Amino acid sequence: MGKSNPPALIKRLQLKEFTQPDIIQTKYPMFLCHGFGALGSLMKPSPLHDPAMLMREHGVIAFAPNVVPYASIETRAKNWVRLINKVCDDHGFEKVNVLAHSMGGLDMRYALTHLGIADKVASLTTLATPHRGTFLADLILKTPEIITEKLSGLVDWFGDNVYPSEKSQVLSSVEQLCRSYIQEKFNPKTPDVEGFPYFSYSAAVGKGTDFSLNPVFMFQNNQIFAKEEANDSFVSVKSAQWGEHLGTVPLSHMHQINVQVSKEFKPIYNDFWVEVLKMLKEKGF
Repeated sequence: MGKSNPPALIKRLQLKEFTQPDIIQTKYPMFLCHGFGALGSLMKPSPLHDPAMLMREHGVIAFAPNVVPYASIETRAKNWVRLINKVCDDHGFEKVNVLAHSMGGLDMRYALTHLGIADKVASLTTLATPHRGTFLADLILKTPEIITEKLSGLVDWFGDNVYPSEKSQVLSSVEQLCRSYIQEKFNPKTPDVEGFPYFSYSAAVGKGTDFSLNPVFMFQNNQIFAKEEANDSFVSVKSAQWGEHLGTVPLSHMHQINVQVSKEFKPIYNDFWVEVLKMLKEKGF
């Protein structure tokens, strides 16, 4: 007699031999660089803490430190260099793979070109980095001066208190994210390191896509779309492409760092960061 089919409830209770996350063995550890702002840090130790912990679940050594949230690219880049050197020195690592979100990608491009850290970095992968600037920065700076002055003062005060070791300068940061500054000044003065591997992912939700977006971000999503087309409510797909572009992720800018991710987008968030690890493993990093 053949085996009888067990009831559906028993099937759900059947034990799998291996239940833990797959181990992904990359050659180098991961070093995650966060972008502009500190709102993510209000809910977790650092904006990219959750992706780092997800990587550790898969057996990958990952670090997601904090630097000054509101400062120039040059200032933030110097801090990333200091922390990369510290991680390598403290743990005896030859190199790290850098995964940079948003403005963090600009910081690291500057660090690689101008601050001599390329010998400690195996690869740079950016996610939703405004490599050609973002209209959102232009939009912010068009706000009446009396409003921007008051808001910048408040944000600088907040930044100085959450990260007191470095002076916050929110307006200078926003100015460096404008399309004209990045395209006319930053990019010409920051050429890629010859032979160095640059990878990028873009992201798009809301207008022009089939993926929903928190209504709070719909206005800026529409404004960026009018100037740059598909975007993640902060950075356009076109602006985020740099080096070898590996795809467009259907996650909003905040969902990418696991802020207020709904059940609908949680699997996409998890799969994306695991995909990045697998990509680096396959490429020998």
